[in-house]
Amino acid sequence: MAHAVKFERRASSSATEAAIAAISALIGDRLTLSQAVRDLHGRDESFHPSHAPDAVAFAKSTEEVSAIVKICAEHGVPIIPFGTGTSLEGHVAALEGGITVDVSQMNEVLRVSPDDMDVTVQAGVTRKQLNEYIRDTGLFFPIDPGADASLGGMSATRASGTNAVRYGTMRENVLALTVVLADGRIIRTSKRARKSSAGYDLTRLFVGSEGTLGIITEVTVRLYGQPEAVSAAVVAFESIEGAVRTCIETIQSGIPVARVELLDDIQMHAINLYSKLDYKVAPTLFFEFHGTDASVAEQAERVRDLAEGNGGGEFVWATKPEDRTKLWSARHSAYYAGLALRPGCKGMATDVCVPISRLVDCISETKDDLKQSPIQATLVGHVGDGNFHLCFLLNPDDPAEIAEAERLHERLVLRAISMDGTCTGEHGVGYGKMQFLAAEHGEAVAVMRQIKKALDPDNILNPGKIVRP
Repeated sequence: MAHAVKFERRASSSATEAAIAAISALIGDRLTLSQAVRDLHGRDESFHPSHAPDAVAFAKSTEEVSAIVKICAEHGVPIIPFGTGTSLEGHVAALEGGITVDVSQMNEVLRVSPDDMDVTVQAGVTRKQLNEYIRDTGLFFPIDPGADASLGGMSATRASGTNAVRYGTMRENVLALTVVLADGRIIRTSKRARKSSAGYDLTRLFVGSEGTLGIITEVTVRLYGQPEAVSAAVVAFESIEGAVRTCIETIQSGIPVARVELLDDIQMHAINLYSKLDYKVAPTLFFEFHGTDASVAEQAERVRDLAEGNGGGEFVWATKPEDRTKLWSARHSAYYAGLALRPGCKGMATDVCVPISRLVDCISETKDDLKQSPIQATLVGHVGDGNFHLCFLLNPDDPAEIAEAERLHERLVLRAISMDGTCTGEHGVGYGKMQFLAAEHGEAVAVMRQIKKALDPDNILNPGKIVRP
């Protein structure tokens, strides 16, 4: 993990001052030099240290973003997009100084089409805000990374989360984007048609580009009908292998579960203490089923049979909305629950994803590593699509602990890649995982550099992330 990476400033102080003066003339007091605000915008939820920008500009429209980008391009000043700051690999760090463009005030829902089951929003709209806005339409937006992230940031990092096993990730659910390019041009990547074979798929190019190819200012996404019936269940297992096998067999059987989450025994202990629950301290699966009353009952019965065959215990049901909310709030608080196990620690979070046929091997070997290590870590996973996370609980002032976590992290990532998996299933690359791209993609990294050079020849868009030109 690249927590100690250092970069040199890009622009001269005079160029930066000139850009700041021009942007201030454009947007007035929505440009701030406050140290506290700059520090806030130089860090995300990750272990990586803060790299504050020289100024923060709060944009309110695509046209303002375009104007700001043109000013920065003229002066050679880096630009770092910022949504809510919930990313996990240093995506928002101003590694070379520059101007952070905060889109949180671009928070309007621009258009809802219930008949087409899609919606267009400004990039600063958050997933909870969107679902509250469309609640009365009978539709919902299912991508749930846990944090109340912005739709622009979720698109930029190709986010997913607990519902991905049924509804997919941002890659599958973004229909079109409005993007400001490095020279200030504004483009729309696609129309709203559900399929097209017209030209290069620019939407998919910018989804996951982490602000290195353009700044996303508007997003059009798919919506889904709210299910008639929803039921959730918790089941503990004798072994983590039995829990993972149950998940794999569920997917292979074609059972359309909406969510299936794995928590190891350490994580279950943590959330019991943090969320005041009393679940069994053992490897555990959280399930959620969507559909009609009959289909939900059928799904649950089939999964229960699979779980019993793999050492699963009694299903503990949560059918009332308030009980489900309590259950999934506990799951989404897993990171903070882990930190509470060791007061004063910091969490070094990471994730990998492998084909589900290799999931048992990958998790088992990872748990073996952890048993032999002096540092503690929690494990959770969106195991329905082969994705799981570790959070190392570290003393940030102990170099030995940090070195050990980095050793285990590297072993985890290279293990996943050797199993035809990926160094990151949903956290993204930022600058924290850049060193693993060559191992995963080989010569394709050179193609990524060519794309970056073509769209951002002066490397002013979020420099130091994903690839270095």
